[in-house]
Amino acid sequence: MQSKINNFFMPLSSSPTRKSANPSQCCIAEFDYGRVQPEILVTYQRRPQNSICEKNGASAGEASKEIDLENIVPNLGVTKSGKVLNKKRKYAQFYLELGQSDFLLHTCIVCGFKYARGDEEDEKFHKMFHKNYTHGIPFKGWRNERKLRIPSLEIGRIILVLDNDPPPQRNKVQEVVKMMEMELGDGWIYHQLCKVYLFISSQRISGCLVAEPIKKAYKILSRPEGSRCNVSPEKEVRRTSTTLQFGGVSFQREMVGRNHSTKSCEESDESISGVVLCGMEAVSALCGIRAIWVTPSNRRKHLASYLLDAARESFCKDLVLKSSELAYSQPTSVGTAFISSYTSSHSFLVYTPSDV
Repeated sequence: MQSKINNFFMPLSSSPTRKSANPSQCCIAEFDYGRVQPEILVTYQRRPQNSICEKNGASAGEASKEIDLENIVPNLGVTKSGKVLNKKRKYAQFYLELGQSDFLLHTCIVCGFKYARGDEEDEKFHKMFHKNYTHGIPFKGWRNERKLRIPSLEIGRIILVLDNDPPPQRNKVQEVVKMMEMELGDGWIYHQLCKVYLFISSQRISGCLVAEPIKKAYKILSRPEGSRCNVSPEKEVRRTSTTLQFGGVSFQREMVGRNHSTKSCEESDESISGVVLCGMEAVSALCGIRAIWVTPSNRRKHLASYLLDAARESFCKDLVLKSSELAYSQPTSVGTAFISSYTSSHSFLVYTPSDV
């Protein structure tokens, strides 16, 4: 075995019959390890530095995709896991609940709308609704609107809407009626036989009057029949209390009261809360005013009087009604004061739903 190994590592000089050959074609047995060995150049391609992906066993292709994503969208804050982080700060406003009655929903004292404070959408919707309630519903006008000519009207215009008008006009009426129902009550203001008068000012519906045909009405009484007002002079009533004595000083208390029996007949009538007294005999009537409503910012500007004038002149064909011939339904205390001012009398006509 040793001889074979020695023969394997035999130097080339020991073989005289060896011919010169190409060094690349030399066999391993004839290779001389004493000579200088050729240099072998090995090139390597540098991989992207991604320690997280190498730890998780991710491939180089996935790492290059993440690097490209960071280069393309640098402002979104894309993390290695693919999540997008929002770098924009949020300044949230917090409220303390200390037993407030309107903590969850705040009620506006003007329009009565309930909304959540701090909620951007609720506050935006409340702002729009509040403006429509106080100034009127936006109205750009119609091509074929029924405009009424009122000589006393100087600003704005009044249009009439009937039940057989196009759907856009009827839908606008329903929108106004819903706004009226918040203040006057819902479910009774409008029906198919009603005629609706709209007051338009500054491209908004500032007032509305709903009228209906009736057959009879009753005359309201200024005061109850057979009532008498007992007028007597004021009398002072003195009642002396017990005497309080502190040492040599005594205090005596006197109470002076007035007898308020000198109320006028009108004041005694106003003391009757919510009672409307009518006559027993029915009177023939044609036009019944079902409801009148004016936006809060346009009140005290005679808009309701203009609407009543329009109803008197246009409700009956070829007939102008007098102010005393109009009948009213369910007058409130404010409505009673307005009707008395419009008719210049405390006695006017009222009607019930059965008189329609």
